[in-house]
Amino acid sequence: MAEALRLLGLGLGLVAFTMTVTWLVATRRRNAGIVDVTWTFNLGLLAVLYAVLANGALERRVLVGALAGFWALRLGLHLAVRVAGEPEDGRYAALREEWTRKGLAVDGRFLVFFLFQGLLDVVLSLPYLLACLSPTRGLGAFELTGAALVALALAGEAVADAQLRRFKASPSSRGKTCRVGLWSLSRHPNYFFEWLVWVGFAVIAFPAPWGFLGLVSPLLIYHFLVNVTGIPATEAHAVKSRGDDYREYQRTTSAFFPWFPKR
Repeated sequence: MAEALRLLGLGLGLVAFTMTVTWLVATRRRNAGIVDVTWTFNLGLLAVLYAVLANGALERRVLVGALAGFWALRLGLHLAVRVAGEPEDGRYAALREEWTRKGLAVDGRFLVFFLFQGLLDVVLSLPYLLACLSPTRGLGAFELTGAALVALALAGEAVADAQLRRFKASPSSRGKTCRVGLWSLSRHPNYFFEWLVWVGFAVIAFPAPWGFLGLVSPLLIYHFLVNVTGIPATEAHAVKSRGDDYREYQRTTSAFFPWFPKR
């Protein structure tokens, strides 16, 4: 327990620093969307921190550090390119507008929001920590199954991103909804595979002492993606910009879990 608390303390210090620096940059650029990039990289940094400093079995620490580090690097770079090339994300622009209208301290509120995102990083990193603290030697069925799920999810995310990128690059796609490949089975395959990554890490951590606590991460991610910041905000914008075309997509296509479209 003492080792877990020590590592959690180090993790909190790390994310507090990175989020404060991110807030300074975001305040200067007037673009809070950079928090998504740091939020992702923080998770990779936490995984590497635990993998290096924890006292669990080496093979499990290497597995977690490598998988989580690669996931964070891929997604973080993808988000960084998007943030650098687009205006402030609509979610944060709406918050900025609302707080300004109410006469609130916008920069101060964003600082609190950024630090909360850092705290969320630490909570979500529990599967990493629990797995890296496990003293059991060797990789068993849970670890191998979890690693396979993470690998499948990473491949699925990459395919979904590539399919959407090709669709958007076509001039004939302007104003239309992507229904190709994985996007014909789910309105948000990228969100589904993002969630599956966390399921994989929870499975890896499950055999560890107190490993069941790692299930908190996929449960929280599912809630945020489906009910809070993911699907609701994305689809509200899609309906506004694409109208009936997107409403028909909503009617025929599963929101989250891939499934055959309705006719």
